[in-house]
Amino acid sequence: MSFLPRRTARRMAVALALTFGATGLLVSSPQQQAQASPPVAGQALAQWIDRDTVIWKGAERADAQLEFGAGESEPAGRRIRLTPGTLSPAERAAYPHLTGYPAFTVDPRDQGLARTALRGRLVATQHTADGRRATTGVQIPGVLDDLYGARAQHAALGPVFRHGRPTLSVWAPTARTVSLELDGRTVPMRRDDSSGVWRAQGQRDWVGKPYRYLVTVWAPSVGKTVTNKVTDPYSTALTADSGRSLVVDLGDPKLAPKGWAGLRKPAAVPLRRARIQELHLRDFSVEDRTSRHPGQYLAFTDARSDGMRHLKSLAAAGTSYVHLLPVFDGATVPEKRADQDRPGCDLTAYAPDSDRQQECLARSAARDAYNWGYDPLHYTVPEGSYAAAPEGAARTVEFRRMVQGLNGAGLRTVMDVVYNHTAASGQDPHSVLDRIVPGYYQRLLDDGGVATSTCCSGTAPEHTMMGKLVVDSVVTWARQYKIDGFRFDLMGHHPKANILAVRKALDALTPAKDGVDGKRIILYGEGWNFGEAANDARFVQATQRNMAGTGIATFSDRARDAVRGGGPFDADPRVQGFASGLYTDPNSSPENGDPAAQRARLLHYQDLIKVGLTGNLADYAFTDTAGRRVKGSQIDYNGTPAGYAADPGDALAYADAHDNETLYDALAYKLPQATSTADRARMQVLALATAALSQGPALSQAGSDLLRSKSLDRNSFNSGDWFNALHWNCADGNGFGRGLPPAADNKDKWPYARPPLADPALRPGCTEITGASAAYRDLLRIHATEPAFGLPTTAAVQQALSFPLSGKDETPGVITMRLADLVIVFNATPHQRHQTVPTLAGRPYALHPVQAHGADRTTATASYAPASGTFTVPARTVAVFRHTQE
Repeated sequence: MSFLPRRTARRMAVALALTFGATGLLVSSPQQQAQASPPVAGQALAQWIDRDTVIWKGAERADAQLEFGAGESEPAGRRIRLTPGTLSPAERAAYPHLTGYPAFTVDPRDQGLARTALRGRLVATQHTADGRRATTGVQIPGVLDDLYGARAQHAALGPVFRHGRPTLSVWAPTARTVSLELDGRTVPMRRDDSSGVWRAQGQRDWVGKPYRYLVTVWAPSVGKTVTNKVTDPYSTALTADSGRSLVVDLGDPKLAPKGWAGLRKPAAVPLRRARIQELHLRDFSVEDRTSRHPGQYLAFTDARSDGMRHLKSLAAAGTSYVHLLPVFDGATVPEKRADQDRPGCDLTAYAPDSDRQQECLARSAARDAYNWGYDPLHYTVPEGSYAAAPEGAARTVEFRRMVQGLNGAGLRTVMDVVYNHTAASGQDPHSVLDRIVPGYYQRLLDDGGVATSTCCSGTAPEHTMMGKLVVDSVVTWARQYKIDGFRFDLMGHHPKANILAVRKALDALTPAKDGVDGKRIILYGEGWNFGEAANDARFVQATQRNMAGTGIATFSDRARDAVRGGGPFDADPRVQGFASGLYTDPNSSPENGDPAAQRARLLHYQDLIKVGLTGNLADYAFTDTAGRRVKGSQIDYNGTPAGYAADPGDALAYADAHDNETLYDALAYKLPQATSTADRARMQVLALATAALSQGPALSQAGSDLLRSKSLDRNSFNSGDWFNALHWNCADGNGFGRGLPPAADNKDKWPYARPPLADPALRPGCTEITGASAAYRDLLRIHATEPAFGLPTTAAVQQALSFPLSGKDETPGVITMRLADLVIVFNATPHQRHQTVPTLAGRPYALHPVQAHGADRTTATASYAPASGTFTVPARTVAVFRHTQE
């Protein structure tokens, strides 16, 4: 954030002016024109935050007046006058990041000029006593919300049908004109001056026809008036490659697959008990030889494919949701298969540690069929590259059939949604929102530049109409596609109020009225705190801490890092953690420190994991490894409280996800290279268990139970099928050793990657792959059948859950947890461990029958000695014991 420059001792007489005109001409005196510097395109140091107030970074606080020039049809010499002012308490609350800048009050007599001024070039000017004059652009989202938001937020946008006749509506309050390009002809649109919405009412024969909006508007990013031909932000269907929107009614019975109206869903699972598989649609089936629709929506209708059989087995064991990485329309992948590039080399011919595979893939990556999809183009239309028929509304039918297929397999469906950024902004061809209302939908920095902390052109859900788009889009997916949950990408860049508005809108959906029960739809997201919005700089964010108690979960990185070791951005990926051998099975990395440092860090990691097992509860009290009685909020995580949740369900546990290395790959780096694949598989299951057996929701990346590898790729968003595809048949391996991962995001790790990739002993076989999956499913069964894993409140967790051996004498590498009638021992060490709980001596326990009769015969050897209260657990094993009848 920029700060106000130091004020000079000499007061300066200044004049401030907002200048606008349709032609983009700055109107002032000839002398002023000679001495003025035109504003830099896109720069905007002034912000018109409401009809009363302008804030200008760097302006002098002095008597001033506002002047504006004229466009082609307005007389010269008119003014919007400003006087130095102060921000009201409401304005300070709405714009906390601007409170240090000079504020000016708009003369009430000139407020009526605002609507005209906003529809052309808008410039702030400053005149000094010695005749110098500076200019800058003006940011206008605040005043647009003030003037139009109250009416516009209730408008129905996009195609809306009444008795079979469509009305097309778009919000474009700053446009000079808007017309409709429909099926090769131009149709005029009428502006509603109170809302800024333009509408055109059509006939029945419009249905199915392509259209675009022709928007004539001032574009600050290029400093001129343009006429943009742009698709509808509220599109419900598109032509291939998103060239045109289509006039489509999602309620048309022709778009409903057989059985859609009466679709029976699996029983809803409360968020606090949800067990979620995170899955990329193309990864799921593109290399599944048993799928009839590889890489497509319809792969989920192939009930007998290896992939669907595996998902069904997970559902039967207790997985309740499949979380699909973005499946809305993206900007990156060519949707027609004929236009998609393919690698031009034999990838199987190269060595497992070769750089040739990634080199070959890099040549086709920009135009191949692969991308994670975090590149939004149209938020509320299914992505066409996953459709058998990308042209038109057929993709709607296929998407719905996918939902049916997942529901039929016993799984509810979550969508990954990415409203925090767009693929592009300004006049870029992949910019939609910013070419309709320039400077509104994107979040702007104090100098007028578009914020990019999210990776791309950030959006501003704090603005009324961007917030409305988020709510409207989510409700459409819920009502029209029967989506059961939403995961918000970078949710911390949203206002908390926006996410709560989504929750409120979903809660209003009812089976009778909407065909879905909105109250049963789950919400969670990434509550990371960073960027220009960090620390509630602009609004109260939807971050981990702020979302506690809302019933909307945030991903918890606390236990994740403790389980894996280090952090996702470590220069040396061999930094170890609880499940990767820290202290108990050290590797050669100097970053781990000496044995004493390792031991201390491991014990601290165990405290972090304990907090995670409670559901990351802030107020849960326990004895830490230093022997102190503490709360979860008093355990340190990189300078912040480890425990932040108010209730189980506020924090989502996970050991791996699509970001960063897969769990198997992280362990490939971190475990000593001589560790056998059998032991690697056991450590994988133990790591997954820390999430699977926690209070609150938990997520795992698809294929992690099968020891999935991406050949050490830490950012595989554009790495193609070769590195990303899931292998359901263990005979095809797990993906490890497919070459050095792509250089763009991994080259600094290549020195660490070559040795394990070249080692054939690190490639697991069917015994390890199927054994790990079966052991993981046993954990899911235990979680699903034991009520103690779904405790509803902090008080209930405090009463039922404890760590009886926690304290100064705690065993490094072992966590013992008591949960109601269960005792769970996580033994991450390479040795058998005996855990004696004196308070349980004489009480009967036995290994949980699911594990006693389960797939892992090593775990089945775990035992209990009632005389002493001693639980004996094999090396690298999580064992669950249950109290038996006397």
